[in-house]
Amino acid sequence: MEELMQTLKGQIVEQLNLQHIKPEDIGDDQPLFIEGLGLDSIDALELIVLLQQKYGIKLANPSEGPTVFKTVRSIAEYITAHKAA
Repeated sequence: MEELMQTLKGQIVEQLNLQHIKPEDIGDDQPLFIEGLGLDSIDALELIVLLQQKYGIKLANPSEGPTVFKTVRSIAEYITAHKAA
């Protein structure tokens, strides 16, 4: 899980073109939206694309988005739970 979270941080920085942030600056439990990184709805769409392209995972229900994309840890948990499914 730790390795997945580190990988995700790099992928998030790259996918969202966050030039002013290094992957190691993102906390595992730091909120990604509003406070924290301050991501917005466009960024959420990019994260959905990231899940599909890198992990072959589609969000089954769009209303899961706020829960899934709350933190790097919540994304990693979602990937872990749905990778084999």
